[in-house]
Amino acid sequence: MPLSAIENWHIGTTRSKRDLPPAHFSLKIQGYSLLPKTEAEKYDSGVFEAGGHKWRLSLHPNETEAGIGYISLYLAIAETDSYPEGWEVYADYKLFVLDHLQKKYLTVQDADGDMKRFHKEKSAWGFAKLITLEAFKNSSNGYLVDDCCEFGAEVFVYSRNSEWESLAMVKEPSDGTFRYEMENFSAKTQSSYDSKAFTVGERNWKLRVFPKGNTAQKGKALSLYLQLDDYKSLPPNRAIYVKYKLRILDQVSGKHEQSTGSHWFSSSNSFWGYPIFLTLEKLHDDSNGFIKDDMLIAEIEFLAISVIKVYT
Repeated sequence: MPLSAIENWHIGTTRSKRDLPPAHFSLKIQGYSLLPKTEAEKYDSGVFEAGGHKWRLSLHPNETEAGIGYISLYLAIAETDSYPEGWEVYADYKLFVLDHLQKKYLTVQDADGDMKRFHKEKSAWGFAKLITLEAFKNSSNGYLVDDCCEFGAEVFVYSRNSEWESLAMVKEPSDGTFRYEMENFSAKTQSSYDSKAFTVGERNWKLRVFPKGNTAQKGKALSLYLQLDDYKSLPPNRAIYVKYKLRILDQVSGKHEQSTGSHWFSSSNSFWGYPIFLTLEKLHDDSNGFIKDDMLIAEIEFLAISVIKVYT
């Protein structure tokens, strides 16, 4: 029978021939003509493994209600008693019949190419009209030679092991305000001081204060920065966006010195702020109230932050 005729046997399937044998399982039958005479509804093959699951072929040699005039062949998932309640397995499969004369395999698969869902209520998929009995028994087609035939299966299981990422731009996150109280400020002799770590947007942060300025601003101004404390755990090329408001509090009249900015923090750029946040002259002017009872208070308010989660 010409291949063009084979392709039209059943709407929803495609048929072609190839040289390669089935990758996962072959069922060879000798004395096939005796099998239909046993009046067995079907013959279930032994179990084989593919994609981490057990399977078997189910061959219906006699006509069935769904496949009158055809041989029917199904792929069934096996040994599922230990599977959890509600289990399901998605798989793409092909079924085969060997053409002994051409040494090629008739390959039958669903035309839609969709994965099939195997589950408790539907544990087998296949083709009620795999091949007509007429074509199968016609010796010139090579499917039944010396009363011998061979069927086969390939099963490719869909395994979802990909990652996906969630990016949330969070406005005014909860617990987004932190104060760093620097006691005994006049006695500070180090060039910089870090606050304790605090958590916002599932990342750890610190405030860093240079009481007498950083780099070129030494002796001129107080420098104030926000630092991503756990930057080493951030994957390469990953960045966290922060919009913030930094302040040095006026503890007397509430006229705080503050500045609003934004920055993408990363493992290579984890430190951002202002070399000149407040001049030393203004800082030490008692009328401004920035130092009271020898305490300076730096504060940050997170106005927005990006929160990234990766799922596997």
